[in-house]
Amino acid sequence: MDSRRRVPRTDTVLADPRFAEATLRLGRGIVKSAVAAAQERARRGEIAPEGVADAALASLPAHAATLRPVINATGVLLHTNLGRAPLSAAAREAVLAAGGCTDVEYDLATGRRSRRGRGALAALAEACPAAEAVHVVNNNAAALVLAATALARDREIVISRGEMVEIGDGFRLPDLLVSTGARLREVGTTNRTTAADYAAALGPETGFVLKVHPSNFRIEGFTAQAPVRELAGLGVPVVVDIGSGLLAPEPVLPDEPDAATVLREGADLVTASGDKLLGGPQAGVLLGRADLIERLRRHPLARALRVDKLTLAALEATVRGPRTPTEEALHADVRALRQRAERLAKRLPEHDALAVESTARVGGGGAPGVELPSAAVSLPASYAVPLRESGVVGRLESGRLLLDLRTVPADLDDAELVRRIERAVAAGEERPCT
Repeated sequence: MDSRRRVPRTDTVLADPRFAEATLRLGRGIVKSAVAAAQERARRGEIAPEGVADAALASLPAHAATLRPVINATGVLLHTNLGRAPLSAAAREAVLAAGGCTDVEYDLATGRRSRRGRGALAALAEACPAAEAVHVVNNNAAALVLAATALARDREIVISRGEMVEIGDGFRLPDLLVSTGARLREVGTTNRTTAADYAAALGPETGFVLKVHPSNFRIEGFTAQAPVRELAGLGVPVVVDIGSGLLAPEPVLPDEPDAATVLREGADLVTASGDKLLGGPQAGVLLGRADLIERLRRHPLARALRVDKLTLAALEATVRGPRTPTEEALHADVRALRQRAERLAKRLPEHDALAVESTARVGGGGAPGVELPSAAVSLPASYAVPLRESGVVGRLESGRLLLDLRTVPADLDDAELVRRIERAVAAGEERPCT
C-alpha cells in the first residue's frame, strides 16, 4: 500500500486535543498551515504518516507574528536590522498594559477628551527642561518632514553642503526635504561652512536654518562648522537634527550632541530619534520653542504622523524608568565582559571556543568612529548560519564568528546561552546536505 495514502486527513489531525491550546493562542490559520506542511513532509517520505501530528506541533511558532526575537551578539548596540534599541523591561510591561483600552486621550476624572499622550510628553519635558514644549511623531525623518512642511513650504531651508546626508536604504535628506515643497539653499563647502556663509544666504524667503549632525560618517582634517550659538542670532528659526536622541550629555560619548545643550546654545527646535541612544521605541521627538511646537502640532500633517498608544507607553516608560539596555551596554564594565567571555569559552571546550578582545560600536547612525572596548567568544565561522537560524546573531571577523558580549544582555543566563549554541550546532550537523 502506498504510504502516502496513510497520511491522515487535516480534520483528523486537528481533532487531536493537543491542537486546541495552540489554536486559541495562534489562530486556526497558522495551526492548519503547520499541519499541511507536516502532511507534505509525510508524502515526500521525510516522516512517517503517524508522525504528522507530532511534527506539526513541533513546528508551531512561539508567536502569531513572524518577527522572531534574537540575541544581538554583533557588538553593534543599535543594530538597525535588528530593530535598533531593545526596550527595557519597564517599557515592555508598559506596552503590554497599553495593549487593551487605555486613557490615551481621555480624562478619567472629567470624562472628557484630553491631550493625547500627555504622560509621555510630560516625561520628555521633565527630562529636558531646556525645551519649552515637546511633540512626538513616528520617526525622526517624519519630524524633519513636519518641520519643513509647517515652517518652510514654498520657502527656503538654508543648509550646509557638508550636511546633505543619506540616511540609509537610499533615502537622502535633500530629497526628503524637497518633497515637502521647500527649496534648499546650500551654503559653504563639504568640509567647511561658517556662520558668515549662513548669514549671506538669508533673505525674505528663508524659512529656517537647518543643522544636521552627520551621525553616520565623519570628516577629518581641514574642517569647520558653525556652532549653534553663532547661528542663533541670525534672526530666523534654527532647527537642529541631533539624530541619535540624547536628551542630556553622555560622558562616554562626549562628541555626540544632546538636546539640552543644543537648546541652551540657542536652537529653536531640535529633532531626534527615540529608538537610538534614547533607548526607546521608534519615534521622532521634537523639542523647543512653545510657539513652533504648537504650530507643528496643529498642522494637518501632524495627524498623519502621530504615534500610537503602544509607542507612547513605551516612550514614557523609557524616559521615566530604569536604565535602558542601550545605556547598560554603553556603560558595560569591560573587565566583567572579559570574565564572562572566559567562562563561556570554558563551557564550550568541544567547539574550539576562545575568549578574545573585541571592539563594539554604537551603530544606528550614532557616534561614528567611536570604538568601545569589549570581549567576545570566538567560534568557528561555520557556526554562523546555524546560530543565526536559532536566533543568535554574531559577526564574522578574520575567519571566525565572534559573539560580542557588550550587546548580549547581562541578565541572559550563561548556561542558557551555552545550551542555545550547542543545540544550534547539533541541529546544523544533523541537517541533510542539499
